[in-house]
Amino acid sequence: MIGKLNHVAIAVPDLAAATAMYRDILGAKVSAPGDEPDHGVTVVFVELPNAKIELLHPLGDNSPIAPFLERNPSGGVHHVCYEVGDILAARDRLKAAGARVLGGGEPKTGAHGKPVLFLHPKDFCGTLIELEQA
Repeated sequence: MIGKLNHVAIAVPDLAAATAMYRDILGAKVSAPGDEPDHGVTVVFVELPNAKIELLHPLGDNSPIAPFLERNPSGGVHHVCYEVGDILAARDRLKAAGARVLGGGEPKTGAHGKPVLFLHPKDFCGTLIELEQA
């Protein structure tokens, strides 16, 4: 069902510093910051030959990233995103198998302009999973 790895998301306390580290120290191509109000984050994408790294920073007081950074003040891996061919079919299959789909189970538009869903980390070895329709 899942396809290729799309990105690994890392929550960061200082987006400018993290962007500079990936760009200037690691030599990666990075995007400009983009606000995603529906998800409560500002994102920067680090382009790799086979996937992306998504740097996440809280956008506003109600950001879901803020509590994560309170527990992990230095930042850390927040979620892993896999591509799926049909997000609704994937959702239905996962729910039928007992997996919990977060946010009521209806896809939202993600940072790439495509439908996304998140799966409860307790169902996947402690890892928050994002599915993005390819």
